[in-house]
Amino acid sequence: MHSRAIEEHKQSLALTEVQRQVLVGILLGDACLETCNGGRTYRVKVEQSARHEAYVRHLHAVFGPWVLSTPRPRSCKASNGSECSSWVFNTVSHGAFRFYAQQFYAGGRKSVPELIHHWLTPRGLSYWFMDDGSLKSSQSKGVILNTHCFGQQDVERLARCLWDLFDLQVTPRRQSDGVQLFVSGRSFETFSEVIDPYVIAEMRYKVPLARRTPVPKE
Repeated sequence: MHSRAIEEHKQSLALTEVQRQVLVGILLGDACLETCNGGRTYRVKVEQSARHEAYVRHLHAVFGPWVLSTPRPRSCKASNGSECSSWVFNTVSHGAFRFYAQQFYAGGRKSVPELIHHWLTPRGLSYWFMDDGSLKSSQSKGVILNTHCFGQQDVERLARCLWDLFDLQVTPRRQSDGVQLFVSGRSFETFSEVIDPYVIAEMRYKVPLARRTPVPKE
């Protein structure tokens, strides 16, 4: 697409409510916003490990008109220095993302907006979990939300938000590389009900299995 056509295409774009909700969720996860013109416009960058190619392609479909190229593989280095691979795509740069940059990067680094409780929806929580959540263990009903990129105050704000909005029992846990959120197994049923409508098939391995109901003896 030529530059003039691209600019005309950009003028026709507007974020849908679904895209707004998904964007909040993935910005709490691994997605980021980038600018090349001093903050006038921003683009969304999505990057996940090669294992999550299907999820990246799903996000690509969610943001459809905002993306001009297909997801592509990329070689990368893991935190331990080993070679790894990922899948990545970028949206177009657009002023519609500036509001989210002002909220999530208010101090120049990624942070949790003070008004996150106004914007985090069940769909957003589901995408946050798919983006950067995991099971505590194969035996546990608890789940982890990896919030290591956020400061202690941000993580505590998220914990209060999850309690107030979804009635989830959430505890910040300090790790060697930051603070993560632990959603107690006691909130398993509530958490599952909230996210279930939005979790794609390829990411259901992250969701705790339903509790077994004892079969009464005859």
